[in-house]
Amino acid sequence: MGNGDFMYPSSSDRQCVTHRVAIPPPQPFFMSFKNSLKETFFPDDPLRQFKNKTPSRRFILGLQYFLPILEWAPRYSFQFLKSDLVAGITIASLAIPQGISYAKLANLPPILGLYSSFIPPLVYAMMGSSRDLAVGTVAVASLLTASMLGQEVNAAQNPTLFLHLAFTATFFAGILQASLGLLRLGFIVDFLSHATIVGFMAGAATVVILQQLKGILGLDHFTHSTDIISVLHSVFSQIHQWRWESGVLGVGFLFFLLVTRYFSKRRPKFFWISAMAPLTSVILGSLLVYLTHAEKHGVQVIGNLKKGLNPLSFGDLVFTKPYITTSLKTGIITGIIALAEGIAVGRSFAMFKHYHIDGNKEMVAIGTMNIVGSCFSCYLTTGPFSRSAVNFNAGCKTAMSNVIMAIAVMLTLLFLTPLFYYTPLVVLSAIIISAMLGLIDYEAAIHLWNVDKFDFLVCIGAYAGVVFASVEVGLVIAVAISVVRLLLFVARPRTSVLGNLPDSTIYRNVEQYPNANHVHGVLILEIDAPIYFANSSYLRERYYHFTLNIKINSRKKLSDS
Repeated sequence: MGNGDFMYPSSSDRQCVTHRVAIPPPQPFFMSFKNSLKETFFPDDPLRQFKNKTPSRRFILGLQYFLPILEWAPRYSFQFLKSDLVAGITIASLAIPQGISYAKLANLPPILGLYSSFIPPLVYAMMGSSRDLAVGTVAVASLLTASMLGQEVNAAQNPTLFLHLAFTATFFAGILQASLGLLRLGFIVDFLSHATIVGFMAGAATVVILQQLKGILGLDHFTHSTDIISVLHSVFSQIHQWRWESGVLGVGFLFFLLVTRYFSKRRPKFFWISAMAPLTSVILGSLLVYLTHAEKHGVQVIGNLKKGLNPLSFGDLVFTKPYITTSLKTGIITGIIALAEGIAVGRSFAMFKHYHIDGNKEMVAIGTMNIVGSCFSCYLTTGPFSRSAVNFNAGCKTAMSNVIMAIAVMLTLLFLTPLFYYTPLVVLSAIIISAMLGLIDYEAAIHLWNVDKFDFLVCIGAYAGVVFASVEVGLVIAVAISVVRLLLFVARPRTSVLGNLPDSTIYRNVEQYPNANHVHGVLILEIDAPIYFANSSYLRERYYHFTLNIKINSRKKLSDS
């Protein structure tokens, strides 16, 4: 230990400037440990706003921290209300048909899609920090719920138990999400890299689209497996049971939905056309079935939807063996996936509007709304991209747009549910397929191939695992490849030799800058990872390798001269 002298050439290459740097005194163990914990779990220093405040002010700030509505509601204006009113009604027109569709995808009663678009948005409006996130059910979580719970209970044979397990899985998902936020463990979600999410979402979208062939073709019996081979076998082994009426309706409405989405993309000012298209499809499909009596000719319809608001379901939660294990596993996996999607969507739109959202607070908000939702007949909800994009484009100003949407859904539950009796299931299948096509982001996959081949491998691994095995297997494969890459990055970090650029104090990689000069008597290495036991031997080998190469190159230069 002691002082260190460092010399580097000046711009004249004739003089040397010497800086004497003192070695800092060692920090006490507990001080160093405290700083490490603070950097890991509290990098944003959330308690700084409470310093030097009176107890009453601290209490108010604490309430505002957990209930952001108390912060922005006093400043709420009539101009904000007009914008949020338009946005809320617009996303309600999308939430109602999507909610019914995704509930059917989860093998749950269609009315649960409406229940889940009523209570959770109200909770999020009070606790969420995003102005643009529109809360609702999502297709991937619905598919995971159906496939994972379906391994334990058959939804057709025992629908009541399946429904109760869905509530229990939602409860566990909410507990996990809120706990991650309260314990400041949100960085765990970051293990789902962008490449992982792109591949997983595309694979899940492909599986969901294939599952909708049951509704498009009007099939009564269908496989419970999600892999592509089982689904295609189930489809083509029942060719004699295909119903052309359902096929024509499905293709027609799917074409209508895709055309409206394409038009809205080309003309962003007309975003409301694609947002209204699903509800328009439901209305037109219901009228068509009612006027032609198509339900008597093989076109399946929703049937009766129960009127009234969400019934209590806290007493329906199942905490007994062997079902609690399945519910816990389903809740953990669906909870993490929903959390990753919700936070990613919230951060994306916050970046567009130049404001900040706290990831840990978002986890607490999303977790709380799922805990409360599971007690009021709701299944897993988060912030889906499609609904949030409509909310953003509609000009929402605050989370009040979620309240407006919830009020619209409440009125639907109270008065309008009988109107959905004749809604054909094939229209719901077309709505799901249209939404899922937007999740297959092939442009992102091409970008990964051009930028990082290993990330592309992670993406393809996730996609192939979901499509050819199952959603759970695909997720495990993607996370495993990501973790292996992380370990390789730490244990085998990229190491390069730096040299001094002529007439400057800048040092660059000598392989990328051939004119960079080695500093005589000094080997300068750039290591793209911290140095510790896992990579110490590797770095020692790299040091000897670089030293030997420099000596050989120096000898060659001397012999050439």
